Amino acid sequence: MSHVLATYANFPVTIVKGEGTWLWDKEGKRYLDFCSGIATCSIGHCHPALTKAIAKQSSTLMHCSNLFQIPQQQELATTIVEDFVKIPGKIFFSNSGAEANDGMIKTARRFGHARPSKSGQPRYEVITFNNSFHGRTLGSMAATAQSKIQQGFDPMLPGFRYVPLNDIDALSKAISDITAGIMLEPIQGEGGINEVTPEFLHYVNKLCKQHDLLLMLDEVQCGLGRTGTLMGWQAFCPELEPDTISWAKSLGGGFPIGSFWTSDRPIDDQGTPLSSLMNAGSHGSTYGGNPLACAASSAVLGEILSSELPTNAARQEQRIRQEVSSWQHPHIVGIKGKGLLLGFALNVDSIPPDNSTPPALQLCKALMKNGLLTVPAGTETLRWLPPLNVSDDEVDQALSILKETIDSL
Repeated sequence: MSHVLATYANFPVTIVKGEGTWLWDKEGKRYLDFCSGIATCSIGHCHPALTKAIAKQSSTLMHCSNLFQIPQQQELATTIVEDFVKIPGKIFFSNSGAEANDGMIKTARRFGHARPSKSGQPRYEVITFNNSFHGRTLGSMAATAQSKIQQGFDPMLPGFRYVPLNDIDALSKAISDITAGIMLEPIQGEGGINEVTPEFLHYVNKLCKQHDLLLMLDEVQCGLGRTGTLMGWQAFCPELEPDTISWAKSLGGGFPIGSFWTSDRPIDDQGTPLSSLMNAGSHGSTYGGNPLACAASSAVLGEILSSELPTNAARQEQRIRQEVSSWQHPHIVGIKGKGLLLGFALNVDSIPPDNSTPPALQLCKALMKNGLLTVPAGTETLRWLPPLNVSDDEVDQALSILKETIDSL
């Protein structure tokens, strides 16, 4: 009998070892891993740069309170701000993406108090989008516009309004006197690999400036090189200047860490920086930003930069699109996403459910039997999230397995 709470519908595979883009189960079977811990193992499994950094830091200092200054935090924050975001701002470190998103939501509420409505009422509402996914804490779950995530946990935390993604008219009508920010994923990962359009992202930016709202980007899954650009939004609107951004997953390459960035831009005539609203006592995390996690993350981000992994992600996307397009396969109606956050849109008419198993999950299980690990994105999309340093040969092997598997369905 398992003593682990059954909150996950596990696949019947027990993983015991990883190296690069490969995983091994307890029976010794090897799998090509195009799941990567759901976009987490950004430089592959057990990369030498990461394991060396963890070993070195763990023998010196793993944890101390945030009541003391932690140089590894300063080093990592500098890298994120200066080499990735490239917009002046400040970083808060947490342990996960959900925590990072909660921090962004708190920032929006602080902003709504500092910049209330004309009546003097504090603004607190955040607009999010249908099929979004922002986490499973009470705050991030309330921001997630999916009823299946919220079911059985009522009442939800108030202060969120949901609208369809890429619907300019619906978004405009949703803004009210209590709206403080607009929060979105440049690519909705869990929701089906749904991309924001450049036109819509430009319009969101315009509305935020017009109505004095925060532009809040959840890049937990799509950030830090995965879209073929350093930041997820840059794949759609390179000139954008968001107010706050969250990350996790790729940030630690498999080691637990999350963070959110807040801009230093002034929010009033006195020049008060937005980042100053989250001052001492406004937020905290016992483990967030500990020396070990920051050392691990610095190694990961250093590898992403030095090996130019966003460039590899963009190149592999084009190779994958070209090959799959040449198949003209009746089971695949298109490819969504950017870089190495890709979704194969499946033809549900040609892949009928098997024992009520949705087509995407059905295909995932078939691929697993053939040695390729993937993950669904909704019921009709197969998601590929390989490490950013995946090789040409490994991509070619994955494509071969995919072709063989869908031919057999």
